[in-house]
Amino acid sequence: MSNPFENLSKNQINKLFHILGVHIYNFKKNQEILPTIKYENIISIILQGHAQIINIEYNGNEIIMENLYKDDIFGTNISATNSEYTQIIAKEDTKVLVIDYDKLVNPLNLKYTYFNIFLMNIFDIINKKFREKNERVKILEKKQIREKLLEYFEIEHKKTRQRNIYLPFTFRDLADYLAINRSAMFRELKHMKDEKFIEVNDRKITLLYK
Repeated sequence: MSNPFENLSKNQINKLFHILGVHIYNFKKNQEILPTIKYENIISIILQGHAQIINIEYNGNEIIMENLYKDDIFGTNISATNSEYTQIIAKEDTKVLVIDYDKLVNPLNLKYTYFNIFLMNIFDIINKKFREKNERVKILEKKQIREKLLEYFEIEHKKTRQRNIYLPFTFRDLADYLAINRSAMFRELKHMKDEKFIEVNDRKITLLYK
């Protein structure tokens, strides 16, 4: 399950939007998304585009906490956004749907079949999000750059059982996601290529050790 509106007709989605009183916002590339989300009790869904939740450290380094794509969910209760050092940045033109959390948990809505379907979809997506966060923790627990890279490759490999891994973001973003120095990561990738561990072609990484 990856679509919050799966198994809902267009008419049901319109009714759902009405009872939830949703708002839809458009953000340009590099624009900060909903800076007040850190202090408001809301749930948001990416309808289109790509955004990142970024934590800015005291020394100015940026760590990607989460990548958000179409149908992804984020909010004060399910994402690490409640810090003055956290920003949500649109990486391309992005459309975001916003729901007041109190309306989402209003028990009166349970009488509507389409609302219950939507709620189950939301729970499925949130469960997937928590699994991904656990994967991230496994990566960050590794001490060495190569260990972090190999753990990331292994996690991605298990999703498809293919030797080819396609990065969903740039190598610069990969370094930020793994919380490692970019130059050091590129050096390690070169060593891994020289040792015939991997091949790299643009954003495609082929695992030669599999």
